Amino acid sequence: MNNCKFNIDFIKNRKIYFTISIILMVFCILSSFIFGAKLDIQFKGGTLITYLYDGDIDLNTFQNDASAALEGIGVKATTGTDFTTGKNNIQLSMLSNSGLTADKQMVLTTTLEEKYAANNLELVESTDVSPSAGKEFFSKCIVAASFAALVLIIYIALRFKNIGGWIAGVCAIAALIHDIIVVYGTFIVCGMEIDANFMAVVLTIFGYSINSTIVIYDRIRENNKLYGKKYSLAELTNMSVNQSMTRSINTNVTTISAMIVISIVAVVYGVTSIISFAFPMTMGLLSGAYTSTCIAGPLWVWLEEKKSGKGKPAAPEKSAEA
Repeated sequence: MNNCKFNIDFIKNRKIYFTISIILMVFCILSSFIFGAKLDIQFKGGTLITYLYDGDIDLNTFQNDASAALEGIGVKATTGTDFTTGKNNIQLSMLSNSGLTADKQMVLTTTLEEKYAANNLELVESTDVSPSAGKEFFSKCIVAASFAALVLIIYIALRFKNIGGWIAGVCAIAALIHDIIVVYGTFIVCGMEIDANFMAVVLTIFGYSINSTIVIYDRIRENNKLYGKKYSLAELTNMSVNQSMTRSINTNVTTISAMIVISIVAVVYGVTSIISFAFPMTMGLLSGAYTSTCIAGPLWVWLEEKKSGKGKPAAPEKSAEA
């Protein structure tokens, strides 16, 4: 149809796509109750201690040694690289309402420095995060995400006002919420803590998902100008999504491949801070590719048909520019 390399009837199959999405979102939400959400210290409060070291350190052994030094207090250890010095670093996080006392921190550091003397262990930072600060940080993240969603709805509504802008904006946000729930479910099922990486992935998916959806809306708008009442809403949308498939595939395959490689390298080298970003990011990108193609357009058609009557053609644009 009109130089389409693909000829997939997305509108005819929309009930299948909607059902898959609903099942996936319900599973991700239920997983929070089944497995439990693990909030990072930034959201719950506690103490963060960072050490630099030389050579190799077994992460699990170090974590167990730290917990033993603190008489059984739960400790999580993550590794990374200090870009200033080029040395490896290891960060310990301990959840607590009041943080570690100075005496306990001294005992911990002394014990670890003695045990890992060969690695030249060096304390570089110790930070206490109060529960109230964690809640404030979480609240600000929610406010920022909500504000961004509102701005996106307004932007899409104005840019695509001649093809039902407000409905298009709501559909784009619905697809975005789907992607965020998938990212959240990935963190929960994989036992990853909800931390700054979670917010970084969510904000990145904001951009990728919305951009892919806008490309399809833009194609619908252009086809609406060209063909007007010649095609119904369903036909226009199918044509537009199929015309955008090659671009979407090329863009997503490139980005997702890069994230998969990063995930594999992070697993091989045990860089947990990168794993908790790259793998959820991969799942979010896959979800974004799916929703921008199979959800946003078909959902828009369904809502437009409900509003104006099933099967009516889209009204052609009156001007050359939106």
